[in-house]
Amino acid sequence: MLRRRHHLPAVLRLFSTSCRRGHPTQPPQHPSPAPLPLPPPVAKKVPFTASAHGRSWSDPYHWMRDTSDPDLAALLEAENAYADAFVDSAGEGGGGLRARLAAEMRARLPPSAASPPQPWGPWLYYQYVPEGKEYPVLSRRLRSSGGLARAALDFISGSKKEQVLLDWNEIAEKFGYVHIGSCRISPDHRFLAYTLDISGDELFSLEVKDIQSTNTIFSSPHKGIVSLAWSRNSDNLFYTVCDETLRPNQVLCKDLQSDQAGFLVFMEKDINCCVDITSTKDFKYVTINSNTRTSSEVYVMESGHVRGGLWPVQKRSDKVQYFLEHHNGFFYILTNAPLEGTETANGGYYLARCRAEKSEMDKWQVVALPGSYYTFQDMDIFHEQLVLFLRKSGLPLICSINLPIDVDFQEQKELDDLDPWFFPVPSDLCSIVPGSNNDFMSSTYRLVLSSPVLPDLTVDYNMRMRTFAILHQEEVTGLSSNLCTVGLQSNITGIQQNLQLIEDSQSWSDLSKLFSCERVQVISHDGVSVPLVILYSREAHRRGESPGVLYGYGAYGEDLDKSWCSDRLSLLARGWVVAFADVRGGGDSSWHLAGTKANKINSIKDFAACGTHLIKEGFVHKNRLCAIGCSAGGLLVGAVINMLPDLFSAAVLKVPFLDICNTMMDSTLPLTILDYEEFGDPNISTEFDTIRSYSPYDNLSPDICYPPVLVTASFNDTRVGVWEAAKWVSKVRDITCQSCSWSVILKTNMQSGHFGEGGRFMHCDETAFEYAFLMKALGLDDNDSCKIV
Repeated sequence: MLRRRHHLPAVLRLFSTSCRRGHPTQPPQHPSPAPLPLPPPVAKKVPFTASAHGRSWSDPYHWMRDTSDPDLAALLEAENAYADAFVDSAGEGGGGLRARLAAEMRARLPPSAASPPQPWGPWLYYQYVPEGKEYPVLSRRLRSSGGLARAALDFISGSKKEQVLLDWNEIAEKFGYVHIGSCRISPDHRFLAYTLDISGDELFSLEVKDIQSTNTIFSSPHKGIVSLAWSRNSDNLFYTVCDETLRPNQVLCKDLQSDQAGFLVFMEKDINCCVDITSTKDFKYVTINSNTRTSSEVYVMESGHVRGGLWPVQKRSDKVQYFLEHHNGFFYILTNAPLEGTETANGGYYLARCRAEKSEMDKWQVVALPGSYYTFQDMDIFHEQLVLFLRKSGLPLICSINLPIDVDFQEQKELDDLDPWFFPVPSDLCSIVPGSNNDFMSSTYRLVLSSPVLPDLTVDYNMRMRTFAILHQEEVTGLSSNLCTVGLQSNITGIQQNLQLIEDSQSWSDLSKLFSCERVQVISHDGVSVPLVILYSREAHRRGESPGVLYGYGAYGEDLDKSWCSDRLSLLARGWVVAFADVRGGGDSSWHLAGTKANKINSIKDFAACGTHLIKEGFVHKNRLCAIGCSAGGLLVGAVINMLPDLFSAAVLKVPFLDICNTMMDSTLPLTILDYEEFGDPNISTEFDTIRSYSPYDNLSPDICYPPVLVTASFNDTRVGVWEAAKWVSKVRDITCQSCSWSVILKTNMQSGHFGEGGRFMHCDETAFEYAFLMKALGLDDNDSCKIV
């Protein structure tokens, strides 16, 4: 389901002027920010009156909604020139800081990168980024008969011929932009189906490629393809198609043996629902999930009988969801449907099953309850094991259970009664991301583990033997006693060096000797404890003096990304604190609901409480705290800036959702109706009042000193319109303190969409721009030197 979110974390830093707050914004030993390079652009005003629920208000920047207006293009180009001049003036002597930061970040990236090969059927599938290239290549080789170690040696030596399946770089060179959405290999390994966006508007096209001939055998006439699923015999491909508001609402099936167009399998007419489609792991069934943010209705069909009709699993019920897999004649269902004898499921998921027969779909057996320690999040299934994704005290866990499950279903069992094996992980702070794990017959489960102090670690877990093997860790060049130099590599640098480790390695290492990373609980406005992760260099951090940046998101139940990012070393080496606030609105179902609709104020006040904690406890100087928010996270940060303009000394808002009130009132825009469950329905007077009470665009305070803010936007963004950033910046410059507002800048990518351009080197350049802005905003001169860590 589409959401107003960004797939990568973004940094928020702002710079202050001597006018702001009536007191200095940085300690006197640091130089003041360089003079502003030139006056900022001034947007035209066009009279416009908006109204709702008996009230009216003026919105002179409403004209920016027309992206075809040449005045908007001219304004954005002028804003880009101003932003470049503003940031390029940062650094000793006026300039160079942005370039130095970008060079540091690029130097930490290895010339090329590769993922360990993952077996599936007769093939080894893997991705690699060629030397000097921006994007990955998806390839495969035939498997060897000598096991994983032999296969890895063949992979290194190239003794098995490589087949390139998809090269992102070729597409980018041809069209100037590339975004691959879904990518699915057929069960017989003959075909590759993938969705492609070449403009950034996320109107994905569908291509099906014959791998052997490399010919494209099908291109869908439709745009707006989202999810894909193969039939068991690989002759039929199912795909979802969006309506004009980018809501996936149809399921089509294309018979690859026929010249006829795809035929309609399912259509969802309810405008509040999106349709998703998947194959079960064994490819015996296709599941169709018609869902809102909080409820779902699931149908299944036998993938070998595509015209045999759909079986309903359960009818839709408010705040009830279902996720289904198949194993040995049973459907295993992860659900929060109310249990017999209880009033509601209270958002808690449990595992149930029923026979995979149309007449038996309503006869459920409860397989396992989570118990008092865990919450169930997701599942995966194999020939001999069931994998469960869990949370315990808000932290992620993962375990496997042997199949078939042989228990007495007359008594309800808890997870611990099923002899689960909990996968060992390096620390509680690890993010856990599954690999492709396509092979239903495998007993090995691959995970990528990461944390703020752990470069991405690829681990295979043998669920049958209950052992694990470390395969690979992300290479980090330039990691030595001086983080701005290039030299020392991380402890595990490549696949070949790990061949000896595959069988006997049972240990891991991180960078905790260099960096402190701790998780604390911050008491918010209503007494609720909010998790805050704090990262800093043990050597470079200066208690009570260091600058810092606080990340936040708090929407759609999404976890804040706290995985390893080598770009952060440029901040940590200079003594910065990097912190992550897991505010309400993200996380599991109960934490999510506590930050939605009328409860959205909890997200905002949680973030403010975390920022205050960093200052109060001496992690960050009171005039050096910055904030970062992406997409819906930009709404969070923008609302806090309105509420407490003195809290942050700078901020970066990436593709931010700032004009929420006006956007949510326009049901013709993509995502608007779907977002009623997240933010509220403005057609209801009370919910309109709630949204307007925190809307960043509608609550700017006249003549108040606002911190410096870098706002980024993308012209082709269909999730958050480019006008939201442009309107907010123009209004800040118009009504707030003029001296301060000159430090509010707008940078727009005129070619890309919500997710930017995505190449690894381009990402370094974007981050360097943000960091240079923040350092200028705080009046910090880099002096072309680094702290020793």
